[in-house]
Amino acid sequence: MYLKLIFLMFFSAPNLLTSCFNASKVVSSVDTDVIHQTKDTISFYTLSATSIDGDEIKMKKYKGKKIIVLNVASKCGYTPQYADWQAFYEKNNDKFVVLGFPCNQFLSQEPGTAEEIETFCQKNYGVTFQMFDKIDVKGENQSSLYKWLTDPVKNGWNSTVPSWNFSKYLIDENGKLLHYFGPKIKPDSPEFLAAIK
Repeated sequence: MYLKLIFLMFFSAPNLLTSCFNASKVVSSVDTDVIHQTKDTISFYTLSATSIDGDEIKMKKYKGKKIIVLNVASKCGYTPQYADWQAFYEKNNDKFVVLGFPCNQFLSQEPGTAEEIETFCQKNYGVTFQMFDKIDVKGENQSSLYKWLTDPVKNGWNSTVPSWNFSKYLIDENGKLLHYFGPKIKPDSPEFLAAIK
């Protein structure tokens, strides 16, 4: 048990330090010098993902609305953000959708099954925004949706991978990636409010 804890701490320390220093990071397509508009650029609307209930959801379903993509976890210091993003969604669901992607890659803070995650979110935070099946947001088994979010050849400019749970990406009504926001950024953060004006 202690060996496992030491192992986790040793190998997670670089990620933990990176996440601490990048928690308020904001990257915008406006601030980027290089825009990779090539024949390889892929539309966000060609992607799909598996819902927490096991159904395939095509992203083209959300065309015409701004999309906030979050990687989420139930046992994280940022978990209370579920309430913030739910309130934002309730207030703005005519113009925005919020998509939650559970991920267990940051200190194993999302160990639950799909059913456990769904129950936790609804019971503790009343989450009604779309939740998806647990995925990897980085590394060898990175989901196709997060490959799109983090590959400038596919999305046109961004290479920033989530630094921790509750990293966010903002996509416009036409499927163009606009911003990356670090874990500390919430719906009422000045950086986020400026980005959605």
